[in-house]
Amino acid sequence: MANRRRGEVTLILDGSPLILCLTLGALAELEDSMGLANIGELADRFSAGKVRSADLVKILGAALRAGGTNITDQQAARMRCEGGAAALTKALVDVLRLAFDPASGNEHPPHSIDTALGSNGEASNANPA
Repeated sequence: MANRRRGEVTLILDGSPLILCLTLGALAELEDSMGLANIGELADRFSAGKVRSADLVKILGAALRAGGTNITDQQAARMRCEGGAAALTKALVDVLRLAFDPASGNEHPPHSIDTALGSNGEASNANPA
């Protein structure tokens, strides 16, 4: 069961509930694998609607590994998400938002992940497929 206070989100992949989390190590992994100068650039991509499917795969893989699943990005990309691409995108945005939750002691990136969200909590203009 996910502990939201620790930044965890549960996502059903291939019929199993798996924990997503973005630790400092996972965020550093994303900076490197996505060629970001800093993690704030990830929020910029969301707010500009420039999130690619490949970006979502990298975020999913890093979040699954930080949540305790031994998996590669390629394996994560082949998993089926209950609720489809919309549920996957919503969970990834949620785990990103929790990673920058001021209550957890982390600071918001320069452009808050929240600015990238529509009123329903889904990434606006993101291309999840």
